[in-house]
Amino acid sequence: MGALHIFLFILISVTVTFTVKAHNITAILNQFPEYSEFNSYLSQTKLADEINSRQTITVLALPNSAMSAVVGKHPLSVIKNVLSLHVLLDYFDGTKLHKISDGTTLSTTLYQTTGNANGNVGSVNITDLKGGKVGFGSAIPNSPLASTYTKSVKQIQYNISVLEISAPIIAPGILAAPAPSGDFNITGALEKAGCKTFASLLIKSGVLKTYQTAINKGLTIFAPNDEAFKAVKGIDLDKLSSADVVSLLQYHAVPSYTPIGTLKTKKDPISTLATNGASKYDLSASTEGDQVTLDTGVDSSRIASTVIDSTPFCIFTVDSILLPVELFGKAPSPAPGPAPETSPAPAPDASAPTPDASSPTPMMSPPAPPTSSPAGAPADGPAADSENSTAGKKKNAGNLNTPALLKGLLTVSVSVIVSVYLS
Repeated sequence: MGALHIFLFILISVTVTFTVKAHNITAILNQFPEYSEFNSYLSQTKLADEINSRQTITVLALPNSAMSAVVGKHPLSVIKNVLSLHVLLDYFDGTKLHKISDGTTLSTTLYQTTGNANGNVGSVNITDLKGGKVGFGSAIPNSPLASTYTKSVKQIQYNISVLEISAPIIAPGILAAPAPSGDFNITGALEKAGCKTFASLLIKSGVLKTYQTAINKGLTIFAPNDEAFKAVKGIDLDKLSSADVVSLLQYHAVPSYTPIGTLKTKKDPISTLATNGASKYDLSASTEGDQVTLDTGVDSSRIASTVIDSTPFCIFTVDSILLPVELFGKAPSPAPGPAPETSPAPAPDASAPTPDASSPTPMMSPPAPPTSSPAGAPADGPAADSENSTAGKKKNAGNLNTPALLKGLLTVSVSVIVSVYLS
């Protein structure tokens, strides 16, 4: 088998493997009623969306009996922070836990991606305690390993692993974090994140008050950084009316808690604070790997970073101003290229001699004899196909037909991979 055929076999196998092994954490945990409370809070905090959007992940599930220490009297934002510490951005199964290099390792968690974690607060210490036990605790120095590995729940190899642990992992100070409210300093957070121009516009236009009022019910802000305002071309924002400026700024916020994992799963248009009955002012999200891009119909903008993600409120920075169709029209279609120039046919030369009908006809080469097709070839096939000729057939007797090979490889690779996976 040639190198090309081997490459195609590997490519098809990898594609089928990833297709077969997609996961849904809610569906997985629905099979185990002992984790019903843990599963419910993954959905309420929208951590389930983030888990489902990632390919290599480990979920440290807490049984219902251990959840009381987390839910208690704490707001949903604190519960999300704690549960985020139980989602490792790496793959661990029971075997790997007992083979940790040097007996201990630090693993980054989803909490580290929220913008709320300082230093190692968003990491977990995993230590092999020997005697069959593995301990879990905060990566902050001197934190106790208060939780231990209990059992394996479910694995889709190298994609998602669900393990049960005995008790919640609590990082220092994580339970005391206040929930975002209308008193949250939005402009201070924006200025610190390099969005001073956007923050200034919110204050001058009065839209800041709209944002603050919306926080308690859920709010997501897409804040253009200062470079985005410098880079805008062809549009003079200073010429917008006061009403249009308000609409533009409201267009940069969604009236719901929509963290990055949820944006990755969005298929329908996303309404904004500017959306009303007469004007849509919506946008769409697309994902490539871990990168999320927002499309307005005029232009697109990449989500660059997370400023804060704390239920029910999050702020992201974007690298371009979001320009709604309602204010700036649709993106222009590319202009057609210039038509190719054609030279006029030259006029016949009047001085050229006219052929005499009595002149002898020039000698023409006789037509080439038809090439014979191999026996059994279809009558409407190519008349002269060297690979289908009798001589070519003998010469290439050892080669395989490529379409047939691809079909065979796909069938075999699907069968083999599905059989291995199901076993």
